[in-house]
Amino acid sequence: MPAFCRDCLSSTPMPGRCPACRSPRVISHPELYSLGIAHMDCDAFYASVEKRDNPDLADKPVIIGGGRRGVVSTACYIARIRGVRSAMPMFQALKLCPEAVVLRPRMEVYVSVSRQIRALMEELTPSVEPLSLDEAFMDLTGTERLHGAPPAVMLARLVRRMRDELGVTGSIGLSHNKFLAKVASDLDKPRGFSVIGQAETADFLRDKPVRMIWGVGQAAQASLDKAGIRTFSDLLRWEQTDLVARFGSMGDRLWHLARGQDRRRVEARAPVKSISNETTFRDDTSSTDLLDGHIWRLSEKVSDRAKARHLAGRVVTLKLKRANFTAITRRIALRDASQMADTIYRQARALFDQVDHTAPYRLVGVGISDLVNEGAADLSGDLLDPDARRRSEAERATDAIRQKFGDKAIVKGRALR
Repeated sequence: MPAFCRDCLSSTPMPGRCPACRSPRVISHPELYSLGIAHMDCDAFYASVEKRDNPDLADKPVIIGGGRRGVVSTACYIARIRGVRSAMPMFQALKLCPEAVVLRPRMEVYVSVSRQIRALMEELTPSVEPLSLDEAFMDLTGTERLHGAPPAVMLARLVRRMRDELGVTGSIGLSHNKFLAKVASDLDKPRGFSVIGQAETADFLRDKPVRMIWGVGQAAQASLDKAGIRTFSDLLRWEQTDLVARFGSMGDRLWHLARGQDRRRVEARAPVKSISNETTFRDDTSSTDLLDGHIWRLSEKVSDRAKARHLAGRVVTLKLKRANFTAITRRIALRDASQMADTIYRQARALFDQVDHTAPYRLVGVGISDLVNEGAADLSGDLLDPDARRRSEAERATDAIRQKFGDKAIVKGRALR
């Protein structure tokens, strides 16, 4: 059976400890050297970067997020053992892990590290499809002659270089299509390397829950539950036409995924169409003050990511989801494209004020779209708001101070709500 050591990359005749370096991290699989579609997912990316930059945090639980009334962006694995999860309210996370070190996100640093990881990926293949700052698909099919090693070995070399050169770790999923590669990357985190071959696909999926499918959230799961669909075995009992009649285009996708079929190609350098961020509340809320604080924090995150990518948006979008899963989306076109948190927040808040707040919400999101280069942003100012330019200059000054002294150097009052 094909096998190699993930630490020293030497081939080994059998599973077990590596005969060359005695590492137990030997990966073996019948199709190990014949698969080429991969998904790389960094391990607790934001927290890993913070621990890299501050070694004193190495053995401490670290949470990345807002103030005590904010939410968790990500948490290191030490904190996760205590039950802390992304999107969890900060007060609840601190009850579970009161000794945690809480840090505000440093998006410009995370973006910089993400670009370095991307460069390492592109040394392996031009077919790299980023999903976010910390994960991407890669198609290494046909690259063995170029690199002198099969894709699996090159992927192990990639995550080893990430660890040694950049100080962050990642997990690899390797399979014959994108769906299964993404599933595989989550099977053995952190520092995992999992393989799902073609021969085992049907057996692997049969008893797995359908919530494993990327994009099947609570609302979709509730609809599937009503139809008696909880596992892939349940899906296999449905005819394709019946699934489409019941669930529309999602039904066709479910029929194919139940059989491990995914014809999507890895699309390299797909243009960024939007930048957004959202949060789901543990408890539904109708508090305008609390929601306003979330809208500001989300606007800041969107602004930080836009600035890091040197982009601006002509359209601001507000997304709300009620307790009954009813979705509300509002958009407004700007006269000038903008990347400023102040502008994004004010437009999103204006959209929020247009909604009839008769029921509590479980989710709020903010985004920008119709993206352009930042050189075309915030050109003419707002003639109806003479203070807009002053606020813009103050925000730029704040960005410069935070970049020099850290994200906690200046915090707006509304960010504490």
